[in-house]
Amino acid sequence: MIRVKICGINDPVAFDTAIEAGADWVGFVFFPPSPRFVTATQAAALSARAAGGPPRVGLFVDPTEDAIAAVLGEMRLDILQVYGRIPHIGALRARFALPIWRPVGIEAATDLPSDDRGADCLLLEAKPPPAATRPGGNAVSFDWSVMRGWTAPCPWVLAGGLTPDNVAEAVRATGATAVDVSSGVESARGVKHAGLIRAFIAKARSA
Repeated sequence: MIRVKICGINDPVAFDTAIEAGADWVGFVFFPPSPRFVTATQAAALSARAAGGPPRVGLFVDPTEDAIAAVLGEMRLDILQVYGRIPHIGALRARFALPIWRPVGIEAATDLPSDDRGADCLLLEAKPPPAATRPGGNAVSFDWSVMRGWTAPCPWVLAGGLTPDNVAEAVRATGATAVDVSSGVESARGVKHAGLIRAFIAKARSA
């Protein structure tokens, strides 16, 4: 079964819908420039709506260890998704005892990673456009055909530009066993739509 991460959760409807629809991970963005930014206090309140449920993923950009520790002081995170310049991944894993996901921007076949880069999982998405103010896929997908013949060095998740309309095609084209969506299930910038969340999860699993 295809596993699904709903990222950028920032309100109760989005959180509750992701849980009810069977998301395999829910993601919180701790990066202030993002329209999906939440504080640790806000994320903790959302996460508390379901004591159990899927693993919580914290997205950080150029974080210090202390910044991560501050969030963990307020809530449970099960995975750290880290962009940009970071301390040695081994140091993060040793201090926090959590798996590390590392995003990789893809534009051509030469961008596909041949090693795990020290991470437990890689997140493949389009390279940000030159004028982008945020890392990540920025609602754009890369050419999935470049993945033909690629041998993954470790577990990986497909992200960037995915929507309920194209996720099944993306899974078939890439062989992905896990997908990550944020803006593709929004009715407005930073506003998750319950129907789109449900549709995305259903379409991903129908692939």
